[in-house]
Amino acid sequence: MTEQPPFTIIDVAVPLRLYTTFHYAVPPNLATLVRTGVRVLVPFGRRKLTGYVLGTVAESEEELKPISAVLDPEPLFTPEELAFFRWSASYYLHPLGEVIKTALPAGINVESRKRRVCSADGTGCEEEVMVGGKGVRRETFYRALPSMEPPANLRGKALRMAEFLRTVVDASASQLRREFGATAAHFRRLLELGLVEASEREVYRDPFREEVFACDTPLSLNDSQSAALERIMAATDGGGFAPFLLHGVTGSGKTEVYLQAIAHVLDAGKTALVLVPEIALTPQLVRRFKSRFDCGIAVLHSGLSDGERYDEWRRIRRNEVSIVIGARSAIFAPLSALGIIVVDEEHEASYKQSEGFRYNARDLALVRGKMAHAVVILGSATPLLTTYHAAQDGKLGYLSLPCRVRNLPMPQAELLDARGRRGDTFLPQLAAAIADNLAAGGQTLLFLNRRGFATFLVCQDCGHVLRCPNCSVTLTYHRRRERHFCHYCDYSIPAPSVCPECGSQAVGLLGRGTERVEEEVRELFPLARVGRMDRDTTGGRGGHARVLKGLEEGRIDILIGTQMIAKGHDFPGVTLVGVVSADATLNIPDFRSSERTFQLISQVMGRAGRGDAPGRVLIQSLAPDHYAIARAVAHDFEGFYNEEIGFRREAGYPPFAHLAALTLSGNSASEVEKGAETAASVLHRTKGELRSRVEILGPVSAPLAKIRGRYRLQILLKSVGRPELHRLLARFRAAVRLPAVVRMAIDVDPVDML
Repeated sequence: MTEQPPFTIIDVAVPLRLYTTFHYAVPPNLATLVRTGVRVLVPFGRRKLTGYVLGTVAESEEELKPISAVLDPEPLFTPEELAFFRWSASYYLHPLGEVIKTALPAGINVESRKRRVCSADGTGCEEEVMVGGKGVRRETFYRALPSMEPPANLRGKALRMAEFLRTVVDASASQLRREFGATAAHFRRLLELGLVEASEREVYRDPFREEVFACDTPLSLNDSQSAALERIMAATDGGGFAPFLLHGVTGSGKTEVYLQAIAHVLDAGKTALVLVPEIALTPQLVRRFKSRFDCGIAVLHSGLSDGERYDEWRRIRRNEVSIVIGARSAIFAPLSALGIIVVDEEHEASYKQSEGFRYNARDLALVRGKMAHAVVILGSATPLLTTYHAAQDGKLGYLSLPCRVRNLPMPQAELLDARGRRGDTFLPQLAAAIADNLAAGGQTLLFLNRRGFATFLVCQDCGHVLRCPNCSVTLTYHRRRERHFCHYCDYSIPAPSVCPECGSQAVGLLGRGTERVEEEVRELFPLARVGRMDRDTTGGRGGHARVLKGLEEGRIDILIGTQMIAKGHDFPGVTLVGVVSADATLNIPDFRSSERTFQLISQVMGRAGRGDAPGRVLIQSLAPDHYAIARAVAHDFEGFYNEEIGFRREAGYPPFAHLAALTLSGNSASEVEKGAETAASVLHRTKGELRSRVEILGPVSAPLAKIRGRYRLQILLKSVGRPELHRLLARFRAAVRLPAVVRMAIDVDPVDML
């Protein structure tokens, strides 16, 4: 390997919303430390901040400033990973520095700030201080010196500690404090007597240090599972990029196929990446993997502390890990020798980042798999129509699991017509079914995709509705906290006893959320053990796992929840599922509303009957004739696909077109309107210059016209060809000039049109 020449001029990306990179000079004393992938401290304006070295530059016409420091002894990313970052930045039209910042662990960057200080004579001056940066955790370990026997006068905790240390290799100070109540005096005493020696070393913060994992062995596969696994293993042995859709009904054993496919990849000396859409899915999946594999497994998701995520990332970077499990940001995990990527529940919209760097981890999994020559498995019982269409066209390999494992039947589903019964949370059939299931010892899931107690408060005299002053939404009432909340900006007010508009006491709560359903269930079934799973009950560390463990261990009879309970969980004790309002998502102003309704109902139905007892599902709906609901009840994905794909083809929506959404926002409605008109004018002019066929729709008010005090207008771009859309967007972004008070976000391949 030839020695790399010293860097003299380097190209640096900074983690700011700037689409250009910057050149810096490298002082001779730092030249041997600079490599592609390390962080450097660079002067930027009146401050210093972290930059990422992208490579060397032969010459530069700029007047170069020197870097101040090199922050890493080794590169944080490889040239291959940098190529992936560049592709992502280019495709999603986002600054490369912010893409790299997203890919690296949170909190490691440093920057300088000016601080005003007073000197001894009372005069003021400014000094530069560095802030940020995540430190390595170090801890003291104690080891017994075998040649030394405890003296006769040693008593109490110190003696017990000395005897314990003679039975182990070593023990950390925190372990000794926890088990023996040790203090600094005890440690000092043992050291003075020469009974132990102390050493300090780096330790990882382990998010699963409190858990014990049982061992399990691979399960027997049915014919469909075996056929799917054989095709996956053949693809991994081939050593090239191979994407698959694993389309298996709920309870068909997709996870077991993942596990055995990953075992095959690990045997070949390669690594595996497993993506899940929600933190709520992570604990159960991690348990399955930790029970099956004794290799290094890292977990990456937002439920970990910054320190834990930093340590997990370092374990991966140091090749101490063979499997990474995580939510969408785990797509950037620095795994080497990547052999397989699994995207579980690939239909989930939460794979798309909705703010800042608006990437889709599900799509990037295919890109990364192609770059790494790896197998990519997109798994779902209700795949995206675009994914299924690609499989039908032969762009993805299609693997089908049409039956549940052990030949268990699909749950029996019944559609209940709720028209004319708006005041009833539970129709008589559902209430009776809950009572019967409770008496039989079965567990029940009740699904409603709205949290809170009531969705709005209205005055029955003047018609005033309580709305958020910052957002175009009504305030949701939360009874336990006796307040009305906005679920977009967290604005809240105490629950009023009179109408704020006219002073009337005739104020009423309309609509219902999970909190209200929970209260009604407790009134109807006072002896039942009732739980609730939504964002209000799963906050804090381990919130999701706590609720799920209660259901898994049989300490909850009836669990009420939002879409959190519909996603991939496996609870053999659940024998009844009730959908309180199946049509809640049908009226969302988004062309995917029917698809999402079908997916949600199908997924929550799939939680029933996964154990030995058969499952039953009752679905209440005000639109029982809608094809999305009727097809879901019939477990008919093919029928739904055939109906929905016709509407998509006619309207020119994905998979028959590619989309990009431009959202312009600001605190002044008139300034946002001017900015939107300017943006539309530049788009049309650029379209003419390029002779582009991209369709430009808008500007129009966004469905949520105001969020967090910012007025919002949208422009939608539609194109049959993806390259044509990107050419227009790239030229437009370089040409458009908007007022400083107007912010523009470009969302390529949007999944949320609100």
